[in-house]
Amino acid sequence: MERVVSGIRPTGNLHLGNYFGAVKSFVEMQNNYDCLFFIADWHSLTTHPKPENIQESARTILAEYLACGLDPEKAKIYVQSDVKETLELYLFLNMNMYLGELERVTTFKEKARKQPDNVNAGLLTYPTLMAADILQHRAVKVPVGKDQEQNMEMARKCARRFNHIYGVEFFPEPQNFYFNATALKVPGLDGSGKMGKSEGNCIYLRDDDKTITKKVMKAVTDNGPQVPNSEKPEVIENLFTFLKISSTQETYDYFNEKWNDCTLRYGDLKKQIAADLCATIAPIRERIEEYSANTEFLNRVAMEGAEVARASAQATLKEVRKIIGFK
Repeated sequence: MERVVSGIRPTGNLHLGNYFGAVKSFVEMQNNYDCLFFIADWHSLTTHPKPENIQESARTILAEYLACGLDPEKAKIYVQSDVKETLELYLFLNMNMYLGELERVTTFKEKARKQPDNVNAGLLTYPTLMAADILQHRAVKVPVGKDQEQNMEMARKCARRFNHIYGVEFFPEPQNFYFNATALKVPGLDGSGKMGKSEGNCIYLRDDDKTITKKVMKAVTDNGPQVPNSEKPEVIENLFTFLKISSTQETYDYFNEKWNDCTLRYGDLKKQIAADLCATIAPIRERIEEYSANTEFLNRVAMEGAEVARASAQATLKEVRKIIGFK
């Protein structure tokens, strides 16, 4: 059975972008692949979280993973920092990477622009740590969104370069896996192209109905359709994306026709989106609260997941050391 690996940084609650862009595909994959999903707490250190937030954030993401449908009997879930072997492979891979190619990574350049006072080495070598997360398990598929495609190419580059330098065919080149064959990018409510925590434009899986409705009703729009069957501007296409992920095809077609004949009322569209998103999120939110209250179960899931992940990483590192020349 092919092995799949992926993870999410614990920098707060999961939002719709995480759910439709990654976690929903995790749930689908666990029935057909050998899956390892992790909570990337080391990755979160690039933003210098407070010490007291790290463990709490990891527990939060774990509860949300389970509430979204991940089954620890089918897929192992672990916390990244519980597998120390990752850091050793991270070191080995960094020795083969070049400063120039790391500086050209788009996500690094964007982060450096947004946080000029915190351009740290961890931010620069983020793709190498991500490669170590994947390659330590010799994974062949990784569920990713559009924003991670370049990092995935870097992971493949790490695998190819290691194999080339040491004259082996040890690491497979991990391939992108897209839910429903496409990388689904959930837009932000502020009219931007992506929903993200740092942008402050999210609908979280823990948001209550009132909060969801309030956020949706404030979503950015324009003056409305002026010409029949015209192309939708980005801010309106974003709203229709929310219809795609939460509403029926019949509902989507209804509002799409309203756009085409220039009779669309944005207030009606937003009310429909809010109602459908509330219906989508409510059962997930209830399960999150149930899992969050069961600390003993969460700890057991994380411990069992870490045992499997460590055994996998240890087997890989044993061979890597031998290939490099370390006893």
